[in-house]
Amino acid sequence: MPSDRPNPWPATPWDFAFAAAAAANVAACGFASRCAAMMLGADTAPAGETLAWTTANRVRLDLPTVSLRDFSTGAAGRPVLVVAPFALHTAVIADLAPGHSLMERLACEGVARLMLTEWKSATPAMSDFTLDTYLADLNVVVDECGPPVDLIGLCQGGNLALIYAARFPDKVRAVVPVAAPVDTAVGESALAAWAKATPLATFAEIVRQGGGRMRGRSMRNVWPSIAGELDAHARRDLELDPGDDRPQARAALARYVAWDRVLVDMPGGYYLQMVDWLFQRNLLAAGGVPALGRMVGLSRLRHPLFLVAGQDDIIAPAGQVFAAARLAGTAGSAAVCRLWQGGHLSLFLGARNLATGWPEVARWLAATDLAATDLAATDLAAATGRRRAAGTSRARPPRLRAPRTVLRAESEAAE
Repeated sequence: MPSDRPNPWPATPWDFAFAAAAAANVAACGFASRCAAMMLGADTAPAGETLAWTTANRVRLDLPTVSLRDFSTGAAGRPVLVVAPFALHTAVIADLAPGHSLMERLACEGVARLMLTEWKSATPAMSDFTLDTYLADLNVVVDECGPPVDLIGLCQGGNLALIYAARFPDKVRAVVPVAAPVDTAVGESALAAWAKATPLATFAEIVRQGGGRMRGRSMRNVWPSIAGELDAHARRDLELDPGDDRPQARAALARYVAWDRVLVDMPGGYYLQMVDWLFQRNLLAAGGVPALGRMVGLSRLRHPLFLVAGQDDIIAPAGQVFAAARLAGTAGSAAVCRLWQGGHLSLFLGARNLATGWPEVARWLAATDLAATDLAATDLAAATGRRRAAGTSRARPPRLRAPRTVLRAESEAAE
């Protein structure tokens, strides 16, 4: 998962491959092969530790690509599924530390049925996994949650959530894409510029020499060191003042550093599709992507949308994120765009954004849920009237409301 830095060091598997591939265009033709060999040479580095979770949860479902983590505190209300990013780091980004946890904040705002996708690091056997593989497993996850669900997608998770909602519209009620680059032809983004200027074959060579995967630990070995700047980067992402030396701030910084060390690998098949379809050919904005046997475009979306972008986000500029409102078939009044202060990670890690921005998201989901319930009740009443006229009837289902529940920030993870 990237963090937008003022200096141009590659921050994600996407960034590194784009940087390496762009350099290959101006350097010797064997650069990508030599670069990949350097990456493979890092495989003997010790693996990162496994991080505990901040907020109490349990593994509810385990699939080849993903574990479904259940943070629920009750059974009432609409299920909310947070689709974590699947890039260099783990899904702990959504539950990093007290005061810097999206899962904690959503629970505090009364979301009782709350779940998270924890994408697994790719093994050699997963190298051929594609977008279809991840959509199929996400479909099983949604069925487990109980459709229709509300999807909150973070970064690349936002793209996946939008594609899923377009492919299975009846299983999704509302979508909240956060820092999701939808139209990569809009705005200034180094990510999109590198991708468009580079032959796909160069990316494929890096994946091939990585054993069919885009390797996490291997890439970390060839990055420029930012050890002296990590504290400043972390403070910006966490929205902590430079002089903040409170124990809670120190603990959050330590968690950020630990999270940054734990890396995941990505299947080459999936990675190359995302580079080609989303960045090089911009298919999500240009008409649609192949998804489980169908061409799926955002015009199929009729769902309420709450789009969040960062004012200083250089990874997914606001224009790329808000393009979803223009491209979707959602009525204009049902699409909300919010530009928050800060950069990419601070949208769901920053103390200020979690405290001031996310309560509005939770209120919007609750209000949208009530509106949808009222509409469904109206439709049901009309249908009931017709059935009664025909000599049949059906009881009206009760309306469910999520209780306001606060989780202890210091609660230990459920293993």
